[in-house]
Amino acid sequence: MEKSKISIDEINNAIKKIVEQIDVSGFKPEIIVSINRGGCIPGVYLSHYFKKPHNIIDVKSLKADSGNKFSLLINSIDDNKRILIIDDINDSGETFNIVNKIFIKSNCEIRFAALINNISSKIKIDYHGQLVDKKDNPVWYVFPWEDWW
Repeated sequence: MEKSKISIDEINNAIKKIVEQIDVSGFKPEIIVSINRGGCIPGVYLSHYFKKPHNIIDVKSLKADSGNKFSLLINSIDDNKRILIIDDINDSGETFNIVNKIFIKSNCEIRFAALINNISSKIKIDYHGQLVDKKDNPVWYVFPWEDWW
């Protein structure tokens, strides 16, 4: 599979696009939740921009025969919060689907964002920095924090 390295400038531009989309939508997040590990860096950026707390959720997607395993690192998210959940890529949609199931029982307003959004994903997200179609162009995206050494 072809690899495409994403530059820090592309990351910054994607985050700016996400901020613009959030501002236009009128959504006012009360907490930023990053999906560990890919969402952590953009989550910190967004936390600083919106001047809101940042937290992390760790979701590990396993093979179907193993089921889905997840661990929450979130200690203090109350019901009725407006939560922005960020990851580096919405690829298949499985990670966002798991997170959505975790929060579905709460009374929180959840919005999803990703730096890169695969339009072939089974989950539609609210905000994105870049649109791709991995069905037509199956590229593996490499983010700066994955290959900086």
